Amino acid sequence: MIKEKTHIFIIDDDESICRSLKILLMTYGFEVNTFLSAEDYFSTGQNVAPDCLILDIHLPGLNGWEALRRFIKSNSKCPVIMISVEVTPGNTKQALQAGAIGYLQKPFTDHALIDLINSALNRKKKDK
Repeated sequence: MIKEKTHIFIIDDDESICRSLKILLMTYGFEVNTFLSAEDYFSTGQNVAPDCLILDIHLPGLNGWEALRRFIKSNSKCPVIMISVEVTPGNTKQALQAGAIGYLQKPFTDHALIDLINSALNRKKKDK
């Protein structure tokens, strides 16, 4: 039996963040797609649904909060991890209340991201 790769999508307007996260996640065996805006993500007809979405809060155009609401309204069961450089104590609580499964403040450790992704994927498997 062929095991399918887990698909992680990243939406962040910083190309260097997208590139470094893609390299990191690929070393863990994930298949990774990156998008520089939420509009890019929503406008490209994806053949593969993400298993997990990493979403920056501060994006040009449709910001991360608006994108999260749109993503949830689409009835997607894909877990969303919000990320931001912003130092706001309420962001974690706001992200969880909005429907994300977690929030990480940049810069975050590789370990923190991988642990959160694995936790999200394990929770997703249990919910099936």
